[in-house]
Amino acid sequence: MYCQQGKFYLDPWSKVDHAIISHGHADHARWGMKHYLCHTDSKAILKQRLGKDLSIETMPYNKPRTINGVAVSFHPAGHVIGSAQIRLEYKGRVEVFSGDYKTQPDFITTPFEPVKCHSFITESTFGLPIYRWKSEDAIQKELHNWIGYNQSQNRTSVFVGYSLGKAQRIMSLIDGVDEVFVHRSIHNLNEAIASSGYKIPKTQLLTADFNKKDVEGKLIIVPPAMLDSRMFKRIPNAATAICSGWMQIRGNRRWRAADAGFAVSDHADWDGLISAIKATEAEEVYVTHGSQATFSRYLNEMSIEAYELKTEYGEEELANSETKTADA
Repeated sequence: MYCQQGKFYLDPWSKVDHAIISHGHADHARWGMKHYLCHTDSKAILKQRLGKDLSIETMPYNKPRTINGVAVSFHPAGHVIGSAQIRLEYKGRVEVFSGDYKTQPDFITTPFEPVKCHSFITESTFGLPIYRWKSEDAIQKELHNWIGYNQSQNRTSVFVGYSLGKAQRIMSLIDGVDEVFVHRSIHNLNEAIASSGYKIPKTQLLTADFNKKDVEGKLIIVPPAMLDSRMFKRIPNAATAICSGWMQIRGNRRWRAADAGFAVSDHADWDGLISAIKATEAEEVYVTHGSQATFSRYLNEMSIEAYELKTEYGEEELANSETKTADA
């Protein structure tokens, strides 16, 4: 998406001179841009994922700067650490690119803040009425109960979630229950996040040659790409839980014969999408990846002018397809 007046792109996929990045997931932050602008908490994440030598400028939330006559500011998206909605204002016209967002507060991410605008670009990953999330306290209770049951059966609790966002959220949900071991990809991101002053729960690195006795009965977080790995198969008496919004559908809980599925999503649910869009008071809404056709049609039935907007953005969520195992 290109801002002609500002001469910059939002979350571009191709190599460009000036890229404004909403957050650090791979379908929004790509390698090869001459200059990056992101939220302060995303800088270390981008450098960890894309390279230490990136040319990156940062801004905090709610403090605009002017780029070629366009006022640009970041506003909390509640999706993952450092995620931001990008507000653009030019000659009194306000456009907001939401990136990915979640309206439900959690224990680790800066909460979502609605931004009033004329046009709003929204995701629709879970843009169907079946997707309604439980509160963070209710999810935490479910996870703690599952861990307790596993430990009563001498089993090791293994949570599967993406290295950026989902892993840190799981860490916050199970913090203090027992020792938590994380895969190296998660460990490296945790170190990058902590280096920028962001406080995250304490974890230990799960090395490739880990001692089985050290992790037996403990808590482990791994990215989905590790499910078929030798490391994963070495985990003693593992009970595996898939953490994803797709687990809201009961059939998806059988994904790869996992022992449990928890609907833990970093995206807005149906009610969150509706409430966020209403709060913007936008005259026009553009719907990107997810249930675009269904959700845009519903908005129009609500007398909110909505259009489908085709993008290449994907999903950081774990889908119910065995082909989607790459870490986002």
